[in-house]
Amino acid sequence: MQNDNITREKRANRTLLLTMAGIVIAVTVIAVIGFLFMNRPDSYIEGQVEGTNIRISGKLPGRVAEFYVHEGDTVHAGDTLVHIHSSLVEAKLGQAQAMQEVASSQNRKIDAGTRQQIIHAAADLVEQAKAAETITKKTYDRMERLYSEGVIAEQKRDEAKAAYDAAVASRNAAESQLSLARAGAQIEDKQAAAALVNAAASGVDEVNALLEDSYLTAPFDGTIDQIYPEVGELVATGAPVMSLLRTGDRHIVFNVREELLADLPMGRQFKVMIPALGKKEIEVTVYYIRDMGSYATWRSTKSTGSYDSRTFQIKARPDQDVPGLRPGMSAIFEDPGK
Repeated sequence: MQNDNITREKRANRTLLLTMAGIVIAVTVIAVIGFLFMNRPDSYIEGQVEGTNIRISGKLPGRVAEFYVHEGDTVHAGDTLVHIHSSLVEAKLGQAQAMQEVASSQNRKIDAGTRQQIIHAAADLVEQAKAAETITKKTYDRMERLYSEGVIAEQKRDEAKAAYDAAVASRNAAESQLSLARAGAQIEDKQAAAALVNAAASGVDEVNALLEDSYLTAPFDGTIDQIYPEVGELVATGAPVMSLLRTGDRHIVFNVREELLADLPMGRQFKVMIPALGKKEIEVTVYYIRDMGSYATWRSTKSTGSYDSRTFQIKARPDQDVPGLRPGMSAIFEDPGK
């Protein structure tokens, strides 16, 4: 009886061992078959579509009065985008224009010369001086004759001579005043007045240059990507008001390991797949390659067996216009090194 139990136990152990061995063999065979026949997964490199996007801003601080576009609108170069109102700058324009008018009036006054009333008065003084000179000349001649005849003393003759000389000097002074009145302002005064006019005009031009930015226009054809402030909000000098995406400027950016550069040289054409466009494939061409940069004290961390792989940025441009291609979309192509 005991022998039968031992025999049954040995048979059960043998059966268990054979079963486990069969399972191990089966798993091993399946693993080998799977390794031999399983397709290796493809290796892909993913990039992103980008475009030229600029921020529209101006030199005029003020309040947003009105937008003439909305996000997503297509605009052309020169289209008006927004109106920014600045009461402060408009007040400065009025002040500058008033200063310009004052300077211009002063310049016209100087150019017009001395008033006619002053010229006539100066001419009358000349005539009076000439009359006095004539009388003193006659008196002096008479005194000179009487002195030569011994009728009067020398002092009387000298007094008459002094009176005559004074009359001559008065006549010369009166003629000089008349000449100045007719000539008007000095050349230096005219130049100074003209300079004030130019300075005032420059002030007006400066304010007008600021007011030109009260209406911001599109610098090129594009699409309004984003508008930042709302109507009624204040914007500072140089603050971005909206961003504009240039029409037709689309490129794809990839970051790849340096060992792939040999397969992606400048001018290389290859196909990429755009998932957002129904997995559409488009032809692109490499036009830009740049090192992504590293630490200034970079050095290899693997002294044997391998090396550190640097990363390079590659940009590729579609060979043809692709409708619907927008920045932010993914672009995928198969790793050429695989």
